Amino acid sequence: MPMPLEYRQASADFDAFMKDLVATSMIQTSHQAYTMLQAVLQVFRHRLTVGQAIAFANVLPPVLRAIFVSDWDTEAPIKPFADRDTLMKEVLAFRHDHNLSTDTAIEDVTSTIRRHVDSAAFERILSALPPEAHSFWFMNQA
Repeated sequence: MPMPLEYRQASADFDAFMKDLVATSMIQTSHQAYTMLQAVLQVFRHRLTVGQAIAFANVLPPVLRAIFVSDWDTEAPIKPFADRDTLMKEVLAFRHDHNLSTDTAIEDVTSTIRRHVDSAAFERILSALPPEAHSFWFMNQA
């Protein structure tokens, strides 16, 4: 079997994603955007079972998939979904000394990720997760 194109293109696709995230969030550097990305992905991941998280990760591009599962304590208790303000406090608490996340970090990250995934596959996995998971990815949309 030949190497899948998604792996061959992973670095270029991630670079394009990060440029999009920097532009969307109006954060100054990709380093700042990366911390924000990590924070939002971990806040979401903390609310999924291992099986749900792996299924979700499988619809992400390779580098985002790796970031999503990195530094994961699979024995940690699952947190309940919460209101946006509570989730944002958790985002901002992530590496707080180096975190310059925007006030709209969740919306910035989720909207950017949605532009870089297969929409149909992404919707399929979200529909298999709790309704609050879907809401997380479409937080500021009416």
